[in-house]
Amino acid sequence: MDRLSGLDASFLYLETPAQLMHVCGVIVVDPATMPAPYSFESLRDAIAAQVRDVPAFTKKLRRVPLGLDHPIWVRDRQFDIERHVHRLALPQPGGYRELTSLTGHLAGLPLDRSRPLWEMWVIEGYDDGKVVVFLKMHHATVDGVSGANLLSHLCSLEADQAPLAPPVEEHGRDVGARELLGRAVVSKLSLPVHAAKILAPTGQTVARTIGRARAGTAMAAPLTAPRTSFNGTITGHRSIGLCEMSLDDVRSVKSATGTTVNDVVLAVSGGALRAYLAERGELPDTSLLASVPVSVREHSRRSGGANKVSSLFARLGTDTEDPLERLGDMAAANKNAREHHNAISADSLQDWAEFAVPRTFGLAVRAYAGLRLAEKHPVVHNLVISNVPGPPMPLYFMGGRIAAMHPLGPVFHGAGVNITVASNDGKLHVGVIACRESMPDVDALVRHFPLELARLCDAVKDLEATATPIRSARSTRARKK
Repeated sequence: MDRLSGLDASFLYLETPAQLMHVCGVIVVDPATMPAPYSFESLRDAIAAQVRDVPAFTKKLRRVPLGLDHPIWVRDRQFDIERHVHRLALPQPGGYRELTSLTGHLAGLPLDRSRPLWEMWVIEGYDDGKVVVFLKMHHATVDGVSGANLLSHLCSLEADQAPLAPPVEEHGRDVGARELLGRAVVSKLSLPVHAAKILAPTGQTVARTIGRARAGTAMAAPLTAPRTSFNGTITGHRSIGLCEMSLDDVRSVKSATGTTVNDVVLAVSGGALRAYLAERGELPDTSLLASVPVSVREHSRRSGGANKVSSLFARLGTDTEDPLERLGDMAAANKNAREHHNAISADSLQDWAEFAVPRTFGLAVRAYAGLRLAEKHPVVHNLVISNVPGPPMPLYFMGGRIAAMHPLGPVFHGAGVNITVASNDGKLHVGVIACRESMPDVDALVRHFPLELARLCDAVKDLEATATPIRSARSTRARKK
């Protein structure tokens, strides 16, 4: 029996018509490299052949009677690829704005929970003959890493090669109602024992966090974020913006400053958000706070569950104008945040998520949205920013070369913007999704990403030209002040 973990199930319970818990991807494919001429029917048939024996694509939810426990996964005996792979054409002129308008609309549509929780929209007529594959998968089935791994089973390293073979997996055993109910009762009775086991480690973690906070080495604290126009109650409407940046430029800044790729991505994001808010006359005096998902897959002791993820909080330096100062501050803060995060059990979030109760959780989320509580308490965090590493070489989706692959995560009440960045073939592809009422023109933010990276590159070149040690540049400027 394949029972959802508490963390996987939580993404089901968090979902409402406004707060949709699926992740998306905008994959731009060049069909000119396909061994045979492109047709939608042949592409759909090839996808069907590749996914038909993969549980992640062919399993569906089965609820436990009375909602006593988390649902289980069972095989969809009526799996039909035509229910999952759909065909659309862009209106003329078939450019970027038509694409982001259409994908924004699709991102705002919920997945059908009576079927396997994924959809793929094949969008034709983009950019002089390119095909866009818009993929949606529920967060209950994938996190960033597992989603990238799953997508790899539809891709190959050469145009004429077959996609990578999926691992051999078995579908979870379907069980009778009595057995399902009995297992749910046993699971409920074991929760006090589970709680006793994790209380002591949690108390130790809290004590260590207090110690780090006193020493000034803790990660940024939630509930300390300034309020912006995208920190309120969200609707189900979505707007999307896409752009790309040079991975070589990011790496050159990283190498010159002794930072990491993630530090540079966060610094660029902070600069873009600063510019966006300043243009609107909304720039807060204090820095925005981001929640940054972190994969704990390599450290988790749990074998089951699709989501093996935790989160840390990072200030984005939106109160700092100089891009190198922002990067230096962020690198130091991120080092403390990573050390703090690593000191916390990799399974702590998954352990506590086991106590999520389906009906109580769902009612609480709906009451929270209905009462607009996100606008009444301190802001937990301003937005979510993810950085997902991808392959350094070209990939081919069913024979078509992938020209761009933009990931998109969910948005939440209180944090109506999500920025996700993925590397692929020497480029960083940025996907920004927002509640349309909170950020109607996402491109007003997205256009600043390449500009902010260019500012960082220019600042590094200026320091190199004057032979100033880059790592001490911030302290040099501080002494001048």
